[in-house]
Amino acid sequence: MDLDLGGNSALVTASSSGLGFASAQALAEEGANVMLCGRDEERLEDAREAISETAAGKVRATPTDITDPDDVSHLVSETVDAFGGLDHLVTSAGGPPSTTFLETDERDWYQAYDLLVMSAVWTIEEAHEHLLESEYGSITCITSRTVREVADGLLLSNAVRRGVIGLVKTVSREFAPEIRVNAVLPGTIETPRIEELIEANIERGVYDDYEEGLTDLASEIPMDRIGDPRELGDIVTVLSSPRSSFVNGVAVPIDGGLLRS
Repeated sequence: MDLDLGGNSALVTASSSGLGFASAQALAEEGANVMLCGRDEERLEDAREAISETAAGKVRATPTDITDPDDVSHLVSETVDAFGGLDHLVTSAGGPPSTTFLETDERDWYQAYDLLVMSAVWTIEEAHEHLLESEYGSITCITSRTVREVADGLLLSNAVRRGVIGLVKTVSREFAPEIRVNAVLPGTIETPRIEELIEANIERGVYDDYEEGLTDLASEIPMDRIGDPRELGDIVTVLSSPRSSFVNGVAVPIDGGLLRS
């Protein structure tokens, strides 16, 4: 299916690896011109080169700290300058540290809020006027299944990410019909963070090897495996495209059927 994204422009935050990278790659292969961003300049350039190998559109990259509103403003300006406008915004962010309530101090809460919620708020604020000028304006926020079902040891993700869903639901009504706003809720997907978790558990003796870790993480998932980042990236791309022109204000689980509601 042609998703009608050829020549469109897209900005994907936190896209040097993981789910942001997979989303940017999928958009670029469908013909969109894509701006990447990340804090690590070397990893960001590696990501740009990797995506460019299969891209049907242009791929650019701008070093950015998405917890700094000035950096975010610069990022959006660079995107518009590079591509002549902005049609699609995809917000993503790395996860906050694993922690419990009694291990978490006030500063941790503020840092998590800036990372997970305010980064999306700042980016949407800066992108809004440009998206309004597009015939196909869309925003897709990558968050987590923890907005619906908490995960042990992930206090900050469990509590703070829910603010993103409130944001999506609200602005999807405020911005319609000119701009569509949706969210995706990834479950357990084989990102670098999951790989690090499994490796750490191997070192602690929880697992004998990587495959055992994968099997354990998949044990409660009806699809009997964990996800591939590109499976999420493809859904983000469909939601961004004109093919989803009547989809607005939804939060789509991409978790192999793990969520029960």
